[in-house]
Amino acid sequence: MSKKISKKIYVIDTSVLLHDHNSIKRFEDNYIAIPITVLEELDKFKVGNDTRNYEARECIRIIDQLSENNTLQDWVDLENGFGGKLKIIHDDNPDSPTRGIFADIKNDHKILDAAIRLSQEEPKSRVVLVTKDINLRLKAKALDLPAEDYKTGRVEDERMNYLGKSLIEDVDAEDIRKIYQSGHTRKTSILGEKKQNNHYYVLKNCTSSALGYFNPQNRMIERVDKTYAYGIKPKNAEQAFALHAVLNPEIKLVTISGVAGTGKTLLALAGSLEMKNLYDQIILARPIVPLSNRDIGFLPGDADEKIGPYMQPLWDNLNFIKNQFGEHEKKRRGIEEMQQDGRITICPLAYIRGRSLSNVVFIVDEAQNLTPHEVKTIITRAGDNCKIILTGDVRQIDTPYLDEQSNGLSYVIDRLKGQELYAHVTLEKGERSALANLANEHL
Repeated sequence: MSKKISKKIYVIDTSVLLHDHNSIKRFEDNYIAIPITVLEELDKFKVGNDTRNYEARECIRIIDQLSENNTLQDWVDLENGFGGKLKIIHDDNPDSPTRGIFADIKNDHKILDAAIRLSQEEPKSRVVLVTKDINLRLKAKALDLPAEDYKTGRVEDERMNYLGKSLIEDVDAEDIRKIYQSGHTRKTSILGEKKQNNHYYVLKNCTSSALGYFNPQNRMIERVDKTYAYGIKPKNAEQAFALHAVLNPEIKLVTISGVAGTGKTLLALAGSLEMKNLYDQIILARPIVPLSNRDIGFLPGDADEKIGPYMQPLWDNLNFIKNQFGEHEKKRRGIEEMQQDGRITICPLAYIRGRSLSNVVFIVDEAQNLTPHEVKTIITRAGDNCKIILTGDVRQIDTPYLDEQSNGLSYVIDRLKGQELYAHVTLEKGERSALANLANEHL
């Protein structure tokens, strides 16, 4: 019988390790148990260029380093500075309740067996299954086994409401007049406790209003105008704020969130085209979330042909911008030339690791389908004169192990708000069509 311990023991599922390979070391002084079935699943994921393949390889390396000359059937030091321990557990549970309940012997059921066996061996400890798989958590709870989501990097409910903009009412009419006349004001006291770097404001009183922006460089409130960008003009205040952030050369990272039809991708692309003389290239990317579990590697064609259908929404927005101009107009020809010579290009995110992005605008659409680690990997690719724009809807998640609070876009918004190089705007009003608005509101 193993030594009884009085700490929590967390049994880690494969989905957690593929989400964050460092998760092993993030449980402080608690004990971490990994079912041997999870090692088998990591082995299947270790080959490939996808992020989860990288996570699997890194996780395997970490476990190998921790084991050194020890066997993993005993608790080994996690070397996380808190005194945590790690061991590998088996699923050969003769008293397994899953064999009599579930018809199939699936890996998920083997992981449940391993966790239940451990709880029987360690009756003085609280054994908890940690998984990103919602259904596996439900199965565990149905078997009276405590189960939790992996919470590191998860944005708390009360911090999910950052919009990047605020309404300031009862502003003195003279202050608003001064902003209109000179384009700025140093009287930042009118913002009160809502003053924040790169934050946007609707300043109002009974008779007038103005759109403002707090510039952290000169510590002033500056006027925001609804200016055109490559034929696209903002239709509401939030769109004006988003386009201002995209066009501001001092802001190196912009996130734009909002439901379908609010203009996120269109504004990001139009603003990038407007700045084409400041950058050598505009790179477009989108997470590839295959439907019906059909992996992209099995689709016919070369890399560009494989990802083409997934990138079509980006090309749709580019064609919309092109159609703002006549066939022989200079700006339309300029876009076509940029496409032909590769200054506007698409890039699979699977190949972003290891690159250094200099003198480019990098637009990532549907960023809510990325993990926090994937978003960090993208942003750390930024070199000299690089601007990154992330767009998406945090309430429309297409990947099975992410949700509104754990996706990469929510993570960035929560962690970076108020930083001098970063700005965020949430678009709330749909501008695609009345029909699209009807669907968003009632379906």
